[in-house]
Amino acid sequence: MSSSASNLQLGQLGQISLSVTNIDRAVAFYRDLVGLKFLFQFPNLAFFDCGGVRLMLDIPEGDGGERHSSVLYFKVGKIEEAFQMLSSRGVPFDEKPHLVARMPDHELWMAFFRDPDKNILALMSEIRPA
Repeated sequence: MSSSASNLQLGQLGQISLSVTNIDRAVAFYRDLVGLKFLFQFPNLAFFDCGGVRLMLDIPEGDGGERHSSVLYFKVGKIEEAFQMLSSRGVPFDEKPHLVARMPDHELWMAFFRDPDKNILALMSEIRPA
């Protein structure tokens, strides 16, 4: 291994891919219900901006073999307000916001929800004491 390869440090994510079964239904969910900024769409592909990281939705080619999904965690300042807003739009949550961990300088709260293809998504909030 060369010394330049051993010094490689990966940085910020540029894009995340998420498999879906119906592009139009997924676009409506992420754009209209979740409120992500829609960028552009091609047949079987759609792209959104998530605060500088691109989300690519795609329909996998082939006969639909095994699919895996990453969990997308959306950082929010006020998790209860975000939960109420998304719930009022019809976003299906698995549970209400709840405490996940107490850290030395903050509490980590999360609320998990699903898109129409049952991919897991989450709201996350780092709540610091006043």
